[in-house]
Amino acid sequence: MRSRWLGWALLVAGVLGALWLPNGLYPAVAVDMLCWALFAVAIDLLLGYGGLLSFGHAAFWGTSAYTAGIIAARLGTPFPVAVLGGALAAAALAVPIGYLAVKRTGIYFAMVTLAFAQMVYFVANEWSAVTGGENGLQSVPRELFGLDLSDPYYFYYAALPIAALGLLLAWRVVHSPFGRVLTAVRDNPARARALGYPAHRYKLVAFVLSAFVAGLGGGLFAVAHGFVSLDVVHWTTSGKGVVLVVLGGIGTLWGGVVGAALVVNLEDQLSQAGFTLIGLVTGGIFVIVVLLFRRGIWGTVAQLLRRRL
Repeated sequence: MRSRWLGWALLVAGVLGALWLPNGLYPAVAVDMLCWALFAVAIDLLLGYGGLLSFGHAAFWGTSAYTAGIIAARLGTPFPVAVLGGALAAAALAVPIGYLAVKRTGIYFAMVTLAFAQMVYFVANEWSAVTGGENGLQSVPRELFGLDLSDPYYFYYAALPIAALGLLLAWRVVHSPFGRVLTAVRDNPARARALGYPAHRYKLVAFVLSAFVAGLGGGLFAVAHGFVSLDVVHWTTSGKGVVLVVLGGIGTLWGGVVGAALVVNLEDQLSQAGFTLIGLVTGGIFVIVVLLFRRGIWGTVAQLLRRRL
């Protein structure tokens, strides 16, 4: 009973914190936190609950960003429609990639996803007629039924429901019968197959769902910045997502949100201070967290709370 009340209390605190966020931080930074939180949760859905480390999720983040940008700029649709279209494109791309990748495990799975992500990067760079190539996709509008969302403060509250739905989808997947079977496949795939569960099929569905959630973040990122560059499909984007998950805690789901909030805010503070070696600081913090908090920040806090209850 006490743990249930604690869960509700944390939920209320999270909702209130999300509503307050653009008032305590620069609104554009708050929007970036939403985008990266979705990306980190998407990776954790696959890594923490499926046991699959992907170094290629930038392909889905970037595909959604480009697709959402093209839909918004050329069709003039409301930005939620553009973001949904981008997420669906990311999920569609994940089907053939996942079909081939989930047949491998461990480092081999990671390398296969990285290889496909590099192929997507090459296509984005060379297909300049559509993506803009090195110049990027520019002038992505924030259209929502005639409302003026040029101010990041108002755009944050327009984007918040989309981010909330993406997080809710991930939570529902994890706490569904599908999620429990996925965890069983992660822990002992041979036993899961012996019980009649098609392990590869479950991994493929998890891969596609993870790509969809990552696509929601990528589409929001494109609309929020009004510009899509090749950075969105670069392998370092995938690496940053994995770092966020490890910092927050693998297999905790909400750890990705905590990791995204900390890293994005830290990067903004260091940038405002004129510090150029931001990666050095975040890398140092990553090493410290891995050495001292094996379960990540959120994972360690959750474990301490469970012990007290």
